[in-house]
Amino acid sequence: MSDKVVLQQMEFEAHVGAGDGERAELQVIEVDVEMSLDLREAGVHDDLELTVDYGAAFERCRVVVASQAFHLLEGIAEAIAADLLATFAPLNGVTVRVRKPGVPIDGVLEYAGVEITRSRG
Repeated sequence: MSDKVVLQQMEFEAHVGAGDGERAELQVIEVDVEMSLDLREAGVHDDLELTVDYGAAFERCRVVVASQAFHLLEGIAEAIAADLLATFAPLNGVTVRVRKPGVPIDGVLEYAGVEITRSRG
């Protein structure tokens, strides 16, 4: 299935980091999601009920990121993937990318990130 609903470069604030000090401060986290599902009927009938409402998906991502302090970007990605698959029945799978632009390392780095793909079943 190559049909997807895509949300690109969402920005949220999160408590994330390996150390307690890093997790203590809110940090900007960037998230992309690609939600795989059959979009044919939604397109043919021009019907929101036959697809995933991207506004609702955005809000689910926001809630997940704000729900707890995470040690790892991997934890954020897994939590978002699990939530989207549980919330939106039409989804066959989801790819989640999480980036942290403000990485506390001594060097030049645009961001650190992870990408995961999870499917139903």
